Amino acid sequence: MARATLRIFLGAAPGVGKTYAMLEEAHRLVGRGEDVVVAFAMDHGRSDTRALTQGLESIPSRTIQYRGTAFEEMDLEAVLARRPHTAVVDEYAHTNIPGSRNEKRWQDIEELLEAGINVLSTVNVQHLASLGDVVLAITEVRQAETVPDDVVRRADQIHLVDISPELLRQRLGDGKIYAADKVDAALSNYFRLGNLTALRELALLWLADRVDEGLAKYRAENNIDASWPARERIVIGLTGGPEGEVLIRRAARILKRVNGGDLLAVHVRAADGVSAESPQDLESQRHLIRDLGGSYHTVAGEDPAQALLEFARSVNATQIVVGVSRHRSLAGRLMGSGVGNRVVRESGDIDVHMVSHPLGGQGVDRPHRGELGKARVVVGFGLAVVLPTLLQFVLAASPSHNIATAVLVQLTGSVAVALVGGLWPALLGAVWSSLLVNYFSTPPIGNLTISDPQNLLALMVFVGVSAAVAAVVDISARRSKEARRARAEAATMADLTRGATDAEDTVQGLLAQALDVFQMRGAALFTADDRSDPEGGWSLLAKAGEAAAVIPESHEQPVGDTTERIDDRTRLVLYGRTLPASDRRLLGAFGTHLAAQLERRQLAASRREVMRLAESNIMRTSILRAVSHDLRTPLAGIKLAVGGLKQHDVEYTPEEEQDLLTTIDECSDRLDVLVGNLLDMSRITSDSVNALIKPVRWSEVIPPALRGVPAGSVRVDLPANLPAIDADAGMLERVIANIAENAVKYAPGSDTVIVASGGGLSTTTLAGRPSGELRIIDHGQGVPADGVVRMFQPFQRLDDVPASTGVGLGLAVAKGFAEAMGGTLTAEATPGGGLTMVIRMPLSTGAPLERASGEAPMEAQSVLLHYPHVPPADIRRTV
Repeated sequence: MARATLRIFLGAAPGVGKTYAMLEEAHRLVGRGEDVVVAFAMDHGRSDTRALTQGLESIPSRTIQYRGTAFEEMDLEAVLARRPHTAVVDEYAHTNIPGSRNEKRWQDIEELLEAGINVLSTVNVQHLASLGDVVLAITEVRQAETVPDDVVRRADQIHLVDISPELLRQRLGDGKIYAADKVDAALSNYFRLGNLTALRELALLWLADRVDEGLAKYRAENNIDASWPARERIVIGLTGGPEGEVLIRRAARILKRVNGGDLLAVHVRAADGVSAESPQDLESQRHLIRDLGGSYHTVAGEDPAQALLEFARSVNATQIVVGVSRHRSLAGRLMGSGVGNRVVRESGDIDVHMVSHPLGGQGVDRPHRGELGKARVVVGFGLAVVLPTLLQFVLAASPSHNIATAVLVQLTGSVAVALVGGLWPALLGAVWSSLLVNYFSTPPIGNLTISDPQNLLALMVFVGVSAAVAAVVDISARRSKEARRARAEAATMADLTRGATDAEDTVQGLLAQALDVFQMRGAALFTADDRSDPEGGWSLLAKAGEAAAVIPESHEQPVGDTTERIDDRTRLVLYGRTLPASDRRLLGAFGTHLAAQLERRQLAASRREVMRLAESNIMRTSILRAVSHDLRTPLAGIKLAVGGLKQHDVEYTPEEEQDLLTTIDECSDRLDVLVGNLLDMSRITSDSVNALIKPVRWSEVIPPALRGVPAGSVRVDLPANLPAIDADAGMLERVIANIAENAVKYAPGSDTVIVASGGGLSTTTLAGRPSGELRIIDHGQGVPADGVVRMFQPFQRLDDVPASTGVGLGLAVAKGFAEAMGGTLTAEATPGGGLTMVIRMPLSTGAPLERASGEAPMEAQSVLLHYPHVPPADIRRTV
């Protein structure tokens, strides 16, 4: 069965009229005689939308019970059984209630389409997965329900339902979108004018890209090569030289005049190598084009002009920007053989801008051609003189030879000279051989006169063939050496990248790898202190090698044996020797890798800062919520109790006064704990927690940590001779206290046990050091596996615990303190039911605690420690 048709009504925000337009289309289809049913449509309390559902057949929704609440979902089985021609299904990105046939509504719609049922549906632009982060940045609201872009792209038709932001806000104010009590909050938050304008632009741009894809598909299917200027699109041809920046900026100015369009920079990489391009310039131009909102592309082709034109036609370009030729050759420019001239001649209906630049006509800085080596050239010149003479002696031993034999023998010698010494020795050998053949084998013999024109032609052919063979052999030898060098460079760059990836610090790893590759003693990376004035001073970013110890932290100018410019603000300096010119291109590519790693480091730092700011913002919001709600409960209790005691006209019995004082005391304690946790969480999120690490024993911190738990609720079992751990005693006490109080709170009446391990038989390690372990075990209801990570996040409580018992920061603070001390806090299920919290801290490397003077060594014995508020019978320690 053929797949049916999907039509999606796209809107920029709720209330633009997507469902209304979809239902209007359903009425139109019914008027044409089609079988249309409403499988699921939400009117959201809007009377106009509800009125449109009248007159359309509707399939009743399916009711699903979830967590004690009834929810309505589309009855997919009923729709499939009814098999209408077209089904109306609202909210394409909706997430179905657990217990439904599929997780997402768009998956339900896929089943309808496969069954041959056409579908009308709706979606807002903020629900597109690719735009989630953009919408979050604009509206500060993260969308929980999203749909993959490629799923929406598969729709046969996408209709944009669009109204102006001002009209949408007016409709909202008139109560046509939300209830009256929600209008003011909506207008001041999500439905701000700037938000709606940005969302509208997102919808238009996203749909424009889909239209562009459809146009490209149509042109490809119909083999249309001509440019259709439906949208301004400028292609910039980059050669890999420094003039590319001028071309990019000129193209950007051209694009500004038309107020919108695309900017595409294209570097055509010749198939025979990349010797004429600069990796640093290309990297700089790649950054520039992206900063200007364009895109960077690399294509390969034998003919740069043809490759550039093919790319321009494939993207439906309207203009091409190329630079004037850098060649000095007047003849070449007059003949129009340059890439720019060919682009102008063959561009057809695409406008071409030939942009002048300072390097125009200055010549191309081509690297020195691959050399065969001085030794081979010297040997080649020697053979060019000696080998033809030796071959002539061989010919002299056969007096009956003719000129053809002499030419072939000497030609063999010329080829041998070319194989050894290259072009110029071979040419010298060819001339010397022709003179020998003329003197000894061409009549009249004994002089350089040639009487027979055929002999003259033979000698000319001999010299020409010798020169041609020598040139071919020379080019082949040079290309072979260039290919070997390119393979070696590629392998080297692969090794550098792999080594840097394995290193914890990729920049440091690249510098360390460079020492081996370039045989240097030291390497350093410098950056300019002042972005606007690179000559003002330089600071050290990273260094490696033996010379690293003597490299200063700052320079007026980075100085070394070899200096490579990575960009305007960054320099790579090598110490040890001056790098030969043959290794400069590899060094340039290496510098490009370093620039990419520096950019990656900056992006990672920016991402961490953004995440920290986001977490801080969430924390501030949560703290305000806690202050406005959770802290008011103990404050209200204190206020009421104090107010009662201050009433002079009321007589209280001693028992009643004691109850009021107890209430004040308990509420004060609860308020102290809440405020303490809030302040501690604020310190943790702002990275201002400083742990005072010293040797600590578990037995020293457990008693004060258990002061806040009810008597008899915790049992402690500590083995004999536990070694000290490295920790902050105060922080560790808070960690244990928070966990123990949580265990008692969430597992009331169960047996809570604290046990410790670690010592000579310890197998757990932290950062390579042996660790001690403390387990706080309860036998309560436990926590599902998918809730363990969420349990350690701030402001989390179990579903059945009332909010008045705390703000949900205890475990978050405990985990933050444990990690600040270099330890860990994890959770695992207790066998038989419950939760076990595991605290691991590194064992101390300091001296053992000293015993009192004259104290005899203790033998293992059972000793009861009297913990405050905890009966001795409930705590046992084996020493």
